[in-house]
Amino acid sequence: MAKKAPRRTAERILEVTLDLFNRFGEPNVSTTLISAELGISPGNLYYHYPAKDELINSLFDRYERALTELLNASDGVRDVEDAWFFMHTLFELIWQYRFLYRDLNDLLSKNRRLETHFQSVLKTKTRSVRALLDGMSRSGAMAIDSREVEATATSMVVVLTYWLSFEYVRDPRNALEPENAQAALLRGAHHVLNLLIPYLEQGQRMHLQSLVGAYSTPSAPK
Repeated sequence: MAKKAPRRTAERILEVTLDLFNRFGEPNVSTTLISAELGISPGNLYYHYPAKDELINSLFDRYERALTELLNASDGVRDVEDAWFFMHTLFELIWQYRFLYRDLNDLLSKNRRLETHFQSVLKTKTRSVRALLDGMSRSGAMAIDSREVEATATSMVVVLTYWLSFEYVRDPRNALEPENAQAALLRGAHHVLNLLIPYLEQGQRMHLQSLVGAYSTPSAPK
């Protein structure tokens, strides 16, 4: 049993680090703060993760694995209902690792490994969105000229990638707080799928609007 203790400590370090990064932003979290939050010595932290970049890379690896698995599901999207569920699930994963998106440009400028891997993430996202568009086109849910697919897929990926940054700029004090997660995710899914409006079959267009209305109602009190 004792042999498993280091692994449990390493897992706990990642969980606490992710929480701190998400709450305060990666640039504002030091290894000293992480070790204090964990109640361990800095030396114990360095034993498992000798540098802050190793913490960031380990968290990114987890995110990338989960993202790749999720993006494979785009092949099964056939209509607006499927697309809505797919996008919302995707935004939930992004929210879980939101520090990556909140501090994206800063992280990429400092971490070469993250820079190259995130380029791969963008390509994977774009391929996945193209598969989504293809599936919806083949099912008759939408009609889009093949010459517009690439630009539409790229636009969707841009909104998907920078949505949380937009939310943060719009309301820096509150946007990325846990109690605002659901509303932020719904807005993100809505605006990504709204790019499909010109191409959707009439019934699908109306269904998207009804989904937006139904899911947005609970967060409307403000």
